[in-house]
Amino acid sequence: MKKDCYEMWAKNKYYVLSKSHKVYLEIREYLKNDDLNFQVLKEKIRKVELIKDSKKDFENAILHIWGYFKKDASETEKSTLFNLLENYKLDKASQIDIIKYINKLLEKYPNEYLKNSRLLLGEDNEIMA
Repeated sequence: MKKDCYEMWAKNKYYVLSKSHKVYLEIREYLKNDDLNFQVLKEKIRKVELIKDSKKDFENAILHIWGYFKKDASETEKSTLFNLLENYKLDKASQIDIIKYINKLLEKYPNEYLKNSRLLLGEDNEIMA
């Protein structure tokens, strides 16, 4: 049961973080329990779907993801991402623009953990177990 919960969390954590840092921290705290319930975790993740997007929380999630690339990515790739984030804050770029760019980085710098991330696969993906 714990393994299933951790797998589901791995796939959904950046999506949750992109919607609400507060809920992200609450779920992390929940996962410290010995008696985890898969359905309870699934419901906690599902509730975040109803939360209105927050530029601050989305940017925070992208910066966490950037951490996987920062050692390998070029200065140009870094500045492209950070310019996209600035434009996003000014409503001149969308979350989709940024996610597409992160996915391009993921093609160049493969990462097994990130390739299954719901945030990068698209919000339309059902909570993945």
